Amino acid sequence: MKISHSLLVSTALISVFLVLFPRTAQAQSPAIRARVTQPVDMHDLVTLPGNVHPLARHVLDQGAAPDDQPMERILLVLQRGADQEAALRQLLDDQQVSSSPRFHRWLTPEQFGQQFGPADSDVQAVTDWLAAQGFTVKKVAAGRTVIEFSGTAGLVRKTLGTEMHRFRVNGEDHWANSSDPQIPSALAPVVAGFASLNNFPHKPMSRSLGTFTRSKATGEVQPLFTFPYGYGSYYAVGPWDFATIYNVLPLWNAANPIDGTGQTIAVVSETNINPQDVADFRQMFGLPANPPNIILNGPDPGVTTSDETEADLDVEWSGAVAKGATIDLVASETTETTAGVDLSALYIIDNNLAPVMGESYGSCEASLGAGGNQFYYTLWEQAAAQGITVLIAAGDSGSAGCDGPLETAAQYGLAVSGTASTPFNVAVGGTDFNDANSPLTYWSPTNTSPSQASATSYIPESIWNDSCAASGLSGCNPLPNQEVFSYGFDLVAGSGGPRSLTA
Repeated sequence: MKISHSLLVSTALISVFLVLFPRTAQAQSPAIRARVTQPVDMHDLVTLPGNVHPLARHVLDQGAAPDDQPMERILLVLQRGADQEAALRQLLDDQQVSSSPRFHRWLTPEQFGQQFGPADSDVQAVTDWLAAQGFTVKKVAAGRTVIEFSGTAGLVRKTLGTEMHRFRVNGEDHWANSSDPQIPSALAPVVAGFASLNNFPHKPMSRSLGTFTRSKATGEVQPLFTFPYGYGSYYAVGPWDFATIYNVLPLWNAANPIDGTGQTIAVVSETNINPQDVADFRQMFGLPANPPNIILNGPDPGVTTSDETEADLDVEWSGAVAKGATIDLVASETTETTAGVDLSALYIIDNNLAPVMGESYGSCEASLGAGGNQFYYTLWEQAAAQGITVLIAAGDSGSAGCDGPLETAAQYGLAVSGTASTPFNVAVGGTDFNDANSPLTYWSPTNTSPSQASATSYIPESIWNDSCAASGLSGCNPLPNQEVFSYGFDLVAGSGGPRSLTA
């Protein structure tokens, strides 16, 4: 199967950030000053603006949820004091300066929470408030960035002042809050908001472009590594092709090979996978057997059709370049209020699972809302202090991150994925191979067995832009009777840009 070059590079680059530095303990910080100084009064509330999903619109509303509708694994995001934030940013700077005594001295989640989380009394005030209203507090994260709790739609309405409604979008039903939530004013100094109160999905960034053959006699399916498209051919990139193009082969073939052995990469997922898919991928491309570890964070989400391709791709390609690395797939079930990928990312960081973490999902900043953007800003900042390299796919919609890549025109303005737009993650985009006019200069017409390799050298690259604007404004206004490829009128292009929301 042919995958967009951006996604291939996004996932494969997870494998090059594999230097694991010593995680040396820091000295304990002085006692944290309490910021909850007033009694919690349910009659004195403050509204948290900017937390209604753009798709939670009246025209799509199917009515309020029944009071007994479960609302599981809600993530309440805590915030640091200004003095703590300043100290944390100084630490992050020092950790990257080789002359600093704090160079690469990473924190554990517990140390992070002790130094940069709210005071014990503040955390107690928040959990007591939730419990007093009838919610079940499941966990206070070790890094003290998040409190996980569960309840019902009735408790959300009564306590947070917003109704949960069912919204139908493109034939699918989703739960979402219909208005901005509220919290007691006394807790505002330590509560940033909620990661989300909806289950509108984050977008997986994979795009399947490949094809295969099926035997009429046996039904056996075989992928095509070279196949026609338009007036030319697609040359599918396999692991050994990648290693040739980007000069990874000398690392694999060194006397002391650098191939990820002894390292761990954590992959964010909201679906389980069939491990046989990974085994077949590795066998197909001549890679040594190396099954992934599947870690279930809560109930098994099963294999969900809409997400399986993304999870397979991320696991297979993380282990295709770092072919000796341990790959941990963390799978969390999406709930009525929280995306499974958010729960998996939190699990990886709060358990210090791996020095490298990859996520190939995204949502534009407007869809994440104030709470969702704060969640990622806070969590990726914690990851940086722990020495975790967080790699996020930048997206496939060019500068129109709130629009789908296969739409013909943008309607929501300039936008980027909030998942990838913080200063503390690596937003990974991609380029196009500039080989359309002379493919046989860089590709062999046959595949080498058993690796299926056909790339012969580095391939020059160009800006990745499949939209009509790639050839200027005139490209979006073809002349009468001018033939236009079907892919020339969509938004597919390399994404990324400055963060438009502040944390």
